[in-house]
Amino acid sequence: MENYKFSTLPYQRPDLEARRTQLARWQDAVEQAESFDALRALLFEMDRANGELSTQCAIAHIRHTLDTRDAFYEAEIHYLQDTLPTLGAAEVALSEAIASSPFRPDIEREFGKQYFVAIDLQKKQFCEANVPLRQQESRLTNEYQKIMAAAEIPFDGKTLNLYGVQKYFEHPDRAVRAAAVKAYSAFYEANEPRLEEIWDELIRIRNQMGKNLGYENYIPLGYLEQGRTDYGEKEVASFREQVRTVLVPLCQKLYDAQAKRLGIDKLRFFDEKLLFTSGNADPVGDRDFMVDAANKMYYEMSKETGEFFDFMREHELMDLDTRPNKAVGGYCTFIADYDSPYIFSNFNGSAADVGVLTHEAGHAFEAFCASRHQPISEYCWSTSEVNEIHSMSMEYFAYPWLGLFFGDGVVKNRYTHMMEALTFIPYGCCVDEYQHIVYENPDLTPDERTAAWKELEKKYLPDRDYDGVEVMEKGGFWMQKLHIFTSP
Repeated sequence: MENYKFSTLPYQRPDLEARRTQLARWQDAVEQAESFDALRALLFEMDRANGELSTQCAIAHIRHTLDTRDAFYEAEIHYLQDTLPTLGAAEVALSEAIASSPFRPDIEREFGKQYFVAIDLQKKQFCEANVPLRQQESRLTNEYQKIMAAAEIPFDGKTLNLYGVQKYFEHPDRAVRAAAVKAYSAFYEANEPRLEEIWDELIRIRNQMGKNLGYENYIPLGYLEQGRTDYGEKEVASFREQVRTVLVPLCQKLYDAQAKRLGIDKLRFFDEKLLFTSGNADPVGDRDFMVDAANKMYYEMSKETGEFFDFMREHELMDLDTRPNKAVGGYCTFIADYDSPYIFSNFNGSAADVGVLTHEAGHAFEAFCASRHQPISEYCWSTSEVNEIHSMSMEYFAYPWLGLFFGDGVVKNRYTHMMEALTFIPYGCCVDEYQHIVYENPDLTPDERTAAWKELEKKYLPDRDYDGVEVMEKGGFWMQKLHIFTSP
């Protein structure tokens, strides 16, 4: 399908019972392979079939997030999330057969030792008792996504979603910014009871999954799910402490300078997104303008990036506009059978839109290149932290071309980008340590968990002042972090 568009890609529900039979057949064939050539051919057959399955899963996932009200794809996602975990035992048995093969040294010579590191990670994460827990976890995270996607916030004579109202956080009028933050916070206050229930269940379920694998709680399993094989909790805690002692004071200086620029005595939360009295640097055109500017940028950046962006546009592999009932967040995923990355975002007319065309495009460019050079799909994605090297690097590679997007505001935008890159890190540590606390202390009440977040803000975000917005003052800001719920 050389001329396909994403909108016309066929979707067919995978036959997962046939997949179960296929896994058993492959296991027998691996165990009976009489030569490395025979085993190698089998590994590539398995890789192709895995790509076919992941393609249908990716199409269903993308179309579900594009419109969380679509009943057909909601049903497909529920089917896949309920059924795929039940294949875990057969998948692990097949992987163990490969790892035990007398031709393992040959596999390592061709594909490297990382092939077996991935197999070991898969084995350590699975036990049969966790299958129903995985199914429950998916239902809860889906519910969180639907609540976020369905947000309807009355503001400025409009009905806005979460991204629409956040655009007003940068408004030059301080009263408008304060009102926007109150409207945004009111959504979380109204949904707090159910969000707390979902979170309570997720903590219980994830901790039980950890215990079923022999751990004290979920955290060691969470580290395995992140693909962390050469560092652990001790190293992460050391990093957080370095952030607290070295970076937090620097961020405080940056916030002090921001308050001075804005001519205010003290920065409030509703001031944080406005960096200049003349207004932030917004893109000087709409979505189509920004995509055209990105096209020019990637053509000038390199031959490869130009080919990549042409490919993304030609096949309609980007959905950028925010809409009612579209899932929150931004992501890049991969449609294996078509060697096609896919970029999902929620543009709201701010500089963050250009951030997506660089950040998510960094992920997409990596996948675009890897899928054309790596021999097996296992090597098309790295672990989540390493993935961010690709995306963050692309943000900086874009610096010489930012004038295409921001015109005379390019210097302001570069400053804003660098400041946000720094100030995000203490907040990220806040998110990380909060999760450690709640999984280590599962008996905390909702109020105690929220108070724990408040204490972490004092540690990592000591200048933050919510100016009396009650739900945030008490520590409710954690509710808006998608990763806490869906990607621990």
